[in-house]
Amino acid sequence: MKALVLDTNEWENTKGMKLLDVPPPELDEVRCPEDANKCIIKPLYTGFCGSDKGIWFRHAFKDMIFDSIHQEAKSYRICGHELLGEIVETGSYAKSHYGYKPGDIVATESHIFCGRCHQCKIGDAHVCSDHLIIGISTDGCFAEQVKLPAKELWPTDLDKIRPEVAAIQEPLGNAVHACSRVDLRGKTVAIFGCGTIGLFTVLVARAMGATTIIGIDPDKNNLKIAEELGLDSSLHIPLNRTQNPTPSPDLEIAEKIRQQCFGEGVDVAFEMSGSNQALNTAIASTRAGGDIILFGISSGDYTLTDFQNIILLGKSMHSVVGRKVFQTWYIASNLLMSQGHSLQDKIYEVILNRGVGTLFPFKDFNPTEFEKAITSHPKIVLKYD
Repeated sequence: MKALVLDTNEWENTKGMKLLDVPPPELDEVRCPEDANKCIIKPLYTGFCGSDKGIWFRHAFKDMIFDSIHQEAKSYRICGHELLGEIVETGSYAKSHYGYKPGDIVATESHIFCGRCHQCKIGDAHVCSDHLIIGISTDGCFAEQVKLPAKELWPTDLDKIRPEVAAIQEPLGNAVHACSRVDLRGKTVAIFGCGTIGLFTVLVARAMGATTIIGIDPDKNNLKIAEELGLDSSLHIPLNRTQNPTPSPDLEIAEKIRQQCFGEGVDVAFEMSGSNQALNTAIASTRAGGDIILFGISSGDYTLTDFQNIILLGKSMHSVVGRKVFQTWYIASNLLMSQGHSLQDKIYEVILNRGVGTLFPFKDFNPTEFEKAITSHPKIVLKYD
């Protein structure tokens, strides 16, 4: 079968992925009893994630990929973890226990949780101690077929969610999880970083009742898209203030935010960029007693400036990773299927630009055109015949 893979023999001084012929997955319960709980799925649409972009440009996940394929005695990793697909074959337990059958349409949680560790047993499977990440530490969905555990799958109704949007329920779930950490009803919100998940957060925060949403980003194009999604106001950070990053907060940005929020600051700040300065600016922009949601990731040490005021002003910080399994998926699906707002339409029309420049046929994969697209649009989707 065809698959979009990372050849680990070509990691150094390269970029991109290759469309190659690789052996298709199979269910063999005699040889692998755990296959009873798995399904073979034919992708219909798959989303290209920021994580995939990190792999494409060799910025991230090298150790996780190399360690996992070494254990599998392989030299390549099939990438991709944002999936909408059709089940073509089921293991016996997947059929009897979960009721899956060929023809069912499903999406997938990207973190394969073990079900045995302490976190899994108490309902925190999204921080499983022994999880795998599809497309990184196990083969993913950029292929003509993928084998996945039935427990990871999420049935999807294409009569209610258009397929291009259904394929990106997983990253939308990141924003839903972030927006679910605190009650946003009637709240003022600032979103630091209007990349893909930040853009989703604009939509989800509004759907969950936020009354004022402020976007902050150094990229004017990101802010333009965010404004189309419904920002109440946007704050552009000039490039000369981002080229020499410092942990110190941008006090000018913080003051502008306070001026829009009773002179005190926002109720909730979302740090979605992974910038140390953005984190401290988010804290400075949040009112006493407010909340800071941490989603942006960057390696290394961070510095918290004016730390005592986080305590003395009663500000709360919440870290967010992945999606609550499957609570977040229920909320995300209900938001997409709800007739009370235009969240699904705005994802397709604005973030996906109605498919113009964002929808690519898998079988005609062209690395040059694809790279141009992933550096020009917040979200790219692959379509399979």
